[in-house]
Amino acid sequence: MRDEAKRLGLTVTWGARNAVLYEIGGLGSFVARALTNPPDPKVFEAAAKQILADAEASDGWMYRAKDPFGKAGVIRYVVWTEKLMCPHCRRTTTVWDSCVRLRPARIASDFTCQSCRRRVTLDAAVRPTATSVDGLLGSSRTARVRVPAQVYGSTGTKTWSRPVTKDDLSLLHKIEREPIPDSVPRVQIPWGDLYRSGYHEGLTHVHHFYTQRNLLAFARMWERAATYPGSLGDALRFWLLSYNASHATIMSRVVAKTGQKDLVITSAQPGVLYVSGLPVEKNLLLGFRRKLKTITAAFTIVRSRSGKVVVKQQSSCSVNLPDNSIDYAFTDPPFGGNIPYAEVNFLNEAWLDRYTNSREEIIVSKHQQKSLQDYEALMTKALKEIHRILKPEGRATVVFHSAAADVWNALQGAYQKAQFRVELASVLDKTQGSFKQVTTDGAVRGDPLLLLSKDGRPNRKAPQRAWDVAEWLREEAHRTSDPSELTAQRLYSRFVSHFLSCEQQVPVDAESFYQWLAAKQAGEVNGARAG
Repeated sequence: MRDEAKRLGLTVTWGARNAVLYEIGGLGSFVARALTNPPDPKVFEAAAKQILADAEASDGWMYRAKDPFGKAGVIRYVVWTEKLMCPHCRRTTTVWDSCVRLRPARIASDFTCQSCRRRVTLDAAVRPTATSVDGLLGSSRTARVRVPAQVYGSTGTKTWSRPVTKDDLSLLHKIEREPIPDSVPRVQIPWGDLYRSGYHEGLTHVHHFYTQRNLLAFARMWERAATYPGSLGDALRFWLLSYNASHATIMSRVVAKTGQKDLVITSAQPGVLYVSGLPVEKNLLLGFRRKLKTITAAFTIVRSRSGKVVVKQQSSCSVNLPDNSIDYAFTDPPFGGNIPYAEVNFLNEAWLDRYTNSREEIIVSKHQQKSLQDYEALMTKALKEIHRILKPEGRATVVFHSAAADVWNALQGAYQKAQFRVELASVLDKTQGSFKQVTTDGAVRGDPLLLLSKDGRPNRKAPQRAWDVAEWLREEAHRTSDPSELTAQRLYSRFVSHFLSCEQQVPVDAESFYQWLAAKQAGEVNGARAG
């Protein structure tokens, strides 16, 4: 910010930034508190390294395996696989054996049954289930059958992979006999919008998202972190949770990338609770060690700042701050029905025993019976609170993202009812989009930014035709030297920003906008060929 002010030739009086953060989520408020009030980074790093050393001494044996030459090595990760059954002849196989090919890597969406020779799609294949006794609950549980398929490890500086052996299975049996720590949450998952009857079959409680090995390793590290007091203990738990849901559970997965000889491991898909047919069990001790450097660096940066930050786990619909007391407000609210945060964050919140009050969670949700009108009403309530606490000359920034025009118009209705007007509109230039921004049809890449003010008259202009504005924006983008401005996603963000800054409703969804743009571009190509 100092460099930007200098570049723009601004005279700025710098001072401490004192902030109050309101966050309804149990996980969000915990993360905010841990990040904004960190302990001494050196003390944190020493404590984390001690936890890792203790974990290696007591649990390192669970991640040991022999390499293909019989030498002692360390497991980096294990790819598990769901079993499949041919719907025609009932022959059983696995996703790994039937659909995975290496050199080059490929995961097929169908396979040929080795018994009846008929072609079977993964969607049509039967997923066998098995009933067993849940050691934590003492009751029976029926779930999809998942077995280990391929072990990836290292011996010294060399990495290797091989199929699962009898020794690997014996190790798993030994791990199954280990007592489950008391710290493991015995909590049922309150399934809602994200539940899928297929891959979530049998996943009724938090511990079902873990292999036995990773459940034991994580729980024992969690108990060690709990022995440290105050902000240090919170920082250590934050470190563990930063890896937990994304990497320690069976939501980790492998993907096939073009040109790669082997499959590539990745984290859980953000914003969903998806479990693939090829879940990955990562070595937690290695993962936490890698994560430690990043978090220590973050604590070092944050601890050097001046100012005080107070974090409150509380709804923004009811803020206990005085009228006209805040200079500036920033909010990045839920984007309609894009992500049900209370459900997504439940796995981490269960370990904290600190949950989101979904009653005032501002989302569109079929499960919570919250319509777009309910969403707008709750958003209005929150924005009215921001309006109340802002000083007359204060400003508020809203970051928002949606591919649906009606969600944008609900946001517009909310801030107008709260007596805000749009002073400026721009686009947040994100270098990396969210999972849904990258994969969802009609998604918007780059979130529009709205600067709202309490004073002044609305900047209403005469109604404009949607495609006239779109064409004008496209011509403007061609005049820039930035290729990102010509992308469909960026153009739609500019399109939305234009209509909101003119106090007009957004007239079309992203999908319709993209179709129009594709047709324009195709016409230009055909015209050039004809010429």
